[in-house]
Amino acid sequence: MSTGGQAGGQSNVPAVIPGVGGHAEASIAGLPVEYTTSGGFVSPRTKQRSIRLDGIVKDYHTPIGIRRVLNNVSFDISAGQKIAVLGRNGAGKSTLVKIIGGVEPATSGTIHRGLFMSWPIAFAGGFEVSMSGVDNIRFIARTYGVPIKETIALVDDFAELGKHLLLPVRTYSSGMRARLAFGLTLAVDFECFLIDEVISVGDQRFQRKCHEELFVKRKHCAMILVSHDVGIIRRYCDKALVLKAGRGKVFEDLDLALDIYNSL
Repeated sequence: MSTGGQAGGQSNVPAVIPGVGGHAEASIAGLPVEYTTSGGFVSPRTKQRSIRLDGIVKDYHTPIGIRRVLNNVSFDISAGQKIAVLGRNGAGKSTLVKIIGGVEPATSGTIHRGLFMSWPIAFAGGFEVSMSGVDNIRFIARTYGVPIKETIALVDDFAELGKHLLLPVRTYSSGMRARLAFGLTLAVDFECFLIDEVISVGDQRFQRKCHEELFVKRKHCAMILVSHDVGIIRRYCDKALVLKAGRGKVFEDLDLALDIYNSL
């Protein structure tokens, strides 16, 4: 695979692709699959078209002992549903999104991915920083089987990076990388989007642009949404997962969920 910027006959490719890891083959193909934390697929094509988490646990080993960030968290969403993830800083919201997206492994538990799911929107950890923005776009386009020229044009138009797309990603600011990752996410026809406060990227005009692309043009898609914006949660979400001290509880009543969140 030629992605440009090659030396010595070897290709430079991203070492980590957002949302693509040990469980990526089925995710890329959009197949309903289930995996355990040991890495084995345990679900056939006949699984329900949904995202389902059962008993997710995440531990981090620290110098002062094991820190359990998520403790037996479970929920599910079907096609088109939107769930808000609420919790104070440090409650494990971003960690949960990364686990769902395959960026980090869970310590234990099971995830069923029955919808073609994005990586966490604006997650820039999967770029090969020595490659240009354009070369990273080419690689992701090939990986997900979308037209390369059209993908470059779409990302260029959305991210508004101009000639910077020809420069190595290591020269980008964090905001520029987030714009590039956001644009790449929109270039793939995902059925479920993982969103971690992404609409805070850029100025107000760009935030409105993000809002239009996600919540208007893709309102038919399922979403797992981490946000402190009560207006967006009330307007778009069907239910909410409230996290506290590693534990999680799902509420169908958004007003009750928000009242509990505000009392934490």
